[in-house]
Amino acid sequence: MQNTFSLLFYIKRSKADSNEKTNVYVRITVNGKRAELSIRRKVSLKKWSSKSARAIGYSQESQDLNRFMDIISNKIFKIHEKLVEENKVITSVAIRDIYQGKIGKQKMLLEIFEDHNTQVENLVGKDFSLNTLNRYKTTKKHLAAYILLEYNVEDIPIKSVDYKFIMGFEYYLKTTKNCSHNSAIKYVTNLKKIIRIAFDHDWITKNPFANWKARIKIIDRAFLSEEEIQAIMEKEFTIKRLDQVKDIFIFCCYTGLAYADVKKLCKDDVVVGIDGEKWIKTVRTKTSTRSNIPILPIAQNILDKYKEDPAVISNNVLLPVLSNQKTNAYLKEIADVCGISKNLTFHLARHTFATTVTLTNGVPIESVSKMLGHKSLKTTQHYAKILDRKVSQDMKILRNKFKVELSNYKTKSS
Repeated sequence: MQNTFSLLFYIKRSKADSNEKTNVYVRITVNGKRAELSIRRKVSLKKWSSKSARAIGYSQESQDLNRFMDIISNKIFKIHEKLVEENKVITSVAIRDIYQGKIGKQKMLLEIFEDHNTQVENLVGKDFSLNTLNRYKTTKKHLAAYILLEYNVEDIPIKSVDYKFIMGFEYYLKTTKNCSHNSAIKYVTNLKKIIRIAFDHDWITKNPFANWKARIKIIDRAFLSEEEIQAIMEKEFTIKRLDQVKDIFIFCCYTGLAYADVKKLCKDDVVVGIDGEKWIKTVRTKTSTRSNIPILPIAQNILDKYKEDPAVISNNVLLPVLSNQKTNAYLKEIADVCGISKNLTFHLARHTFATTVTLTNGVPIESVSKMLGHKSLKTTQHYAKILDRKVSQDMKILRNKFKVELSNYKTKSS
């Protein structure tokens, strides 16, 4: 009996999200019986043609999606052809299961990575941040490019990943992709998580990362001096957007908050502490750890300045924070106007809080660590650098003590 076999890509318009995007599915039909699966890609409702079962338009997004569907289509047709050649029973479910790796197929590295990323995406805002998701996606993209360059295939079995593959990927990142040492190590560490998932599921019997160690190089982190902070504070800007970004940058210099945390800051995050003063108590977006920060006068003045701002009121936040991209662009303008050669970023403001604002003024590193919301004191030690001025002040006390002791010694000797 001749089997009828067809393939159809389609969408479920009723399942579209708030951005009017919906998942793309593929339906396999054999002898009138169907099996379907999601291809784990989304498309805008406006960019989908039900007639052609393809994305429409010439955008890169549409072309990439159509190319991806062609790859899937070819894979499924090859599975069908192989079943015909081997004279095996052909069903839509069997074809789907073989495609998904449930029958007669090894687990593939990039497929496992994609499944992982899908799970992370579903947990953004709960267990993961959007930045974390993007880092995993970037790692997968680099990994796919490396596999294609080195092995001339689109994916490899998870069992093929060995120590040589790992070291080759690290070398590729540092050379072909021109990644810094630390960036390359972070990407390889993301791959390590995927391998651990495979090992825990018994898809592999040996962990290829057993002899690999992540060795991050300690980097001297830049920060602003008191004079540079003062130069920015004293500079008056007639352009509202620059003045606004300046204020929020200074606010971060005096609170240590990261961009994502200052952007979401709301009235509920400001409480009266055990000392009767106002504190910021919030949970860090990046690590989900709590930060407890006493509000210094300069930071309070900035909060007071914007409490009637329309954007603050309408968004129920404390400060009118612009997009990260716009903010960084405006910070470069501010640096140029103020004659500062350092790259002004919110992370630089965070470093400045750890060094110039707190440690230099005698705040214990344990307290700084708690305010920054670090899980480990070791992390704070990477951020915070004791300035020469602080060392000079500490040694001056010791120097004076020795002068007295020396004077007493001379008196006794004479």
